[in-house]
Amino acid sequence: MAGSLQDQLLNAGLIKKDKAKEISKAKRKEARVARNSGIEIINETKEAAKLAAKQKAERDRELNANRNEVANRKAINAQIKQLIENHRQPRDRGDVAFNFTDGSKIKKIYINAKQQNQLSNGMLSIVKQADQYELIPSPIANKIAQRDASRIIDCREKDATPMTAEEEEWYKDFEIPDDLMW
Repeated sequence: MAGSLQDQLLNAGLIKKDKAKEISKAKRKEARVARNSGIEIINETKEAAKLAAKQKAERDRELNANRNEVANRKAINAQIKQLIENHRQPRDRGDVAFNFTDGSKIKKIYINAKQQNQLSNGMLSIVKQADQYELIPSPIANKIAQRDASRIIDCREKDATPMTAEEEEWYKDFEIPDDLMW
């Protein structure tokens, strides 16, 4: 290939030799004047290229950050799924209906009396996996809550206040039926 673009255009016959000399002379003169006066010549195409490269680098950083976030979320979901599958308690279709709230919806699972007792004592917790609910030990539920607290269903009453001695005295005459379930 011939050297510069100007040489290539001359060889192709697209510009005349005297026009090429005139352009070259004007360019040298402009550079000399700029050097002597201390004015910096701004090449707009180079500036536009630098700006485009900077914007592309910023977009690439954002895309990489989004990809990393998605990959981290997938890894956390896989860890949670593995914890649930490895530690879920076997649930035969029990005879006790246990009601709990998931957000604003009331859900029901059937468990046996032992599991109900463990849930009420805080030894077991309910965790949401896709559209199913599983029973897992509370220490495992704490590990899951560290990764994603929205998966754990809190079965304890948040605003339950202990009864005072006076209230307990007043209620002592009332018998609680054995079949009372919430």
